[in-house]
Amino acid sequence: MSKELNDFTIAKPWRYKRYYLFAFATIFTLILPWLKVNGNHFFLLSFDKLQLHLAFVRFDMQEFYLLPFLLMLIFLGIFGITVLGGRIFCGWLCPQTIFRVSYRDLIETIIVGLRKRIKNKQEEPDMSLRKNQIKKAIAVGIAIPLAFLAASNFLWYFVPPEDFFTYLGDIQNHWTLFGIVIGVALFLLYDTIILKEDFCVYICPYSRVQSILYDEHTVMALYNPHRGGDIYNENHDKVFTKQKDLLAVDPTAECTTCQSCVTVCPTHIDIRKGLQLECINCLECVDACTTVMGKLGKESLVTWSSDYEIIDQKGKTQYFRPKVIGYIILLIGISVILGMMGSKKEHMLLNINKENRLYSTKVMPDGKVRVNNSYVFLLQNTQTETMKFYFEVLAPEGMEGKIKILKPTKSFTAQPGVKKKKIVTLSTTDVIVNNPIKDTVIPITIHAYAFDKDGKKSEKVSVFRKSSFIYPKESILKNSK
Repeated sequence: MSKELNDFTIAKPWRYKRYYLFAFATIFTLILPWLKVNGNHFFLLSFDKLQLHLAFVRFDMQEFYLLPFLLMLIFLGIFGITVLGGRIFCGWLCPQTIFRVSYRDLIETIIVGLRKRIKNKQEEPDMSLRKNQIKKAIAVGIAIPLAFLAASNFLWYFVPPEDFFTYLGDIQNHWTLFGIVIGVALFLLYDTIILKEDFCVYICPYSRVQSILYDEHTVMALYNPHRGGDIYNENHDKVFTKQKDLLAVDPTAECTTCQSCVTVCPTHIDIRKGLQLECINCLECVDACTTVMGKLGKESLVTWSSDYEIIDQKGKTQYFRPKVIGYIILLIGISVILGMMGSKKEHMLLNINKENRLYSTKVMPDGKVRVNNSYVFLLQNTQTETMKFYFEVLAPEGMEGKIKILKPTKSFTAQPGVKKKKIVTLSTTDVIVNNPIKDTVIPITIHAYAFDKDGKKSEKVSVFRKSSFIYPKESILKNSK
């Protein structure tokens, strides 16, 4: 019996594995906003500077087309995890769960001793006792600074730490930021201390969405009625509360009706009742039953498995089934698209708009007619240092060198992150088209580039924009002379 007992109790409880994951996720999310490569964050969605930092690459407002793909990755990833592992996101990765478990199990139970046992989540402390009131006050006092830290950490993904603390030092001009920090912190305190798991049960829409994502192979915490016996009837009414009554009807039933799986459940459900939306797949019931049944030398009656394997007993759970493979293909495809689009990032922003006037003409001293086209260039230096910029015109074959930049005649300086407006005039004195009927639209390409520290054209900061040069019809040229 002792060997069997060791075999069934040797595995580390799922609860400890969750604690390790919670600790890692907390440390990771606290540290990540402080990490920078070339002045860029791993993830930052700045509404203040209209920038998106992704994988230490900075994208400006004109490149926010990447954001929908990022959101698709997040939502499809969560849906795919749900198809595969039920509400495992809720029990293992959801911030609300991490906050609640940290407060209940760490602060209330271990630090201040308000709760007697982590395994009993049904029995609330008697708050009529003076000592419990004091312990509760201490627990809340510990939770308050942690809530403000969590609120600040949340905002660091929208306002980087280097700006966040500067703004807080100037509350008069950044009261909105200060108000958001207070609002988020108060919500976290309300959610953690008062709302508790009711958020998961009644408010979170994810529990309603999951029902359409599940299939018979979805892995979740399941009670095995074939071994343990039917505690509930087909109408989900509880019919047995004592083991002797259960054994009288089903002598092979192994459930001891100890209620350990019920007592430990944070969302206050009985896993023996079957699939319930409130279950967050925390696997606390699996740990509880493993401990009880392990002492009897038996396997747990509550396991992390699927209906296909446990309830229907049709065979082994199929993890890589068509639905899961479909999600994997979608996630890979979107990731590839996101990577390809991100790799084509331009290191300067440039918009070109032609002026309302199509062109102007002027007779030169040598008798030639100069045709001018003017444009408004809106440029932004997205680098972290001041740079010099200039443009060149790439004309169609046969017209090379005939369309030139009249102004600006020199390179100009642009500060980092500052939009600069330049009036650019292109001109030609060559007769490049002879059309007696109408004006001719000539497609051109504007090459905008920066100079590196050595005064050479930068290969990195270089963009090309399509535009057009309007050349007047023959009668306009004759009337200009």
